[in-house]
Amino acid sequence: MAALPEEVKRLMREDLRELEPYDPAFRPTEVNLSANENTWPVSEARRAAHRAALDAVALNRYPDPLAGELRAAIARRHGLSPRQVLVCNGADEGLFNLLLAFAGPGREVVVAPPTFEEYANFAALVGAPVRAVRRSEADFSLDGAAFLEASRSAAVTILCSPNNPTGDVVSPAFTAELARTCAGVTLVDEAYIDFAEPGSSAVSLLASSERLIVARTFSKAFSLAGARLGYLLASPGLIDALASVRQIYSVNAVTQALGLAELASAEEVAELVAAIVAERERLAARLSELACELPVEVFPSEANFLLLRLPHASRVRERLRDEESVLVRDFSYARGLEGCLRVSVGTPAEDERFLAGFARILGEECAGEGA
Repeated sequence: MAALPEEVKRLMREDLRELEPYDPAFRPTEVNLSANENTWPVSEARRAAHRAALDAVALNRYPDPLAGELRAAIARRHGLSPRQVLVCNGADEGLFNLLLAFAGPGREVVVAPPTFEEYANFAALVGAPVRAVRRSEADFSLDGAAFLEASRSAAVTILCSPNNPTGDVVSPAFTAELARTCAGVTLVDEAYIDFAEPGSSAVSLLASSERLIVARTFSKAFSLAGARLGYLLASPGLIDALASVRQIYSVNAVTQALGLAELASAEEVAELVAAIVAERERLAARLSELACELPVEVFPSEANFLLLRLPHASRVRERLRDEESVLVRDFSYARGLEGCLRVSVGTPAEDERFLAGFARILGEECAGEGA
């Protein structure tokens, strides 16, 4: 992006002048494994349900501002009251509203990088200071004691589980302790929880914690990344507070209808998730086999992606894009993620195309280094 004109910068809040638009550096490719989307085909039955739902939408009317019908369906899915659900324009909106309501100048946000970068970016937008309790650079493990200690004075504490981009989960036992320790509110971002081992979610803790919030999304398991639909689960009091600061009509009628249709297909979605998890394990095994011959480290993951560490990461990513038309995400610019690429789990055909190109290119890069 071009630098802002000085006159525009002068008019802006000083603390926001250096922010840049979110740009994941996408480029059209035949295989896109860079965004952790669900790339598996949507069945004709689900597509037909989408069409029927959309046909019933009255686009000349405003949507239900709190998405009452969808809110109730989500509540039933989790065994909660509708008053414990807030439907959002993607989980990102819920995360921003959380920080808008509970963080701000002098109200600290604690995060555990490397993690989803938008936590810190959203904190900057509301003027909140951020304290980073960094994960181990060797295996990305969380320093639990240090994180708990930092949370004692925090207005908002955020953990991603499974963590993006490292793929590890936080145990519900640790989350329960964190929710008791944190001075303010604790958010667990469970965007990828459908791909984790059963029993990994913190939703069951909501009954015993008034200051815990769980974020979920329809973007991953439910294949609705383009519709922008997420939700927060929390105590009724927290949900009321968050609803008071949200933009009106933020979740459009089309998105609400699609969400209801997807929840009605939850059994089919669960079968698809199981297939993606099996494919993740197959992809990890194939990459581990490559590691016997090439210098690539594969980190364990309970999400729908794998994090790899390798030499020449940025160059390998560029060549995959340009020579194989396969796009993966380069994180090697980020502190603690030097030499790391993140690869979404695609269909078996997509993953085979990635594997073939990756093995060839990394082999050539390493051979060139030794020449």
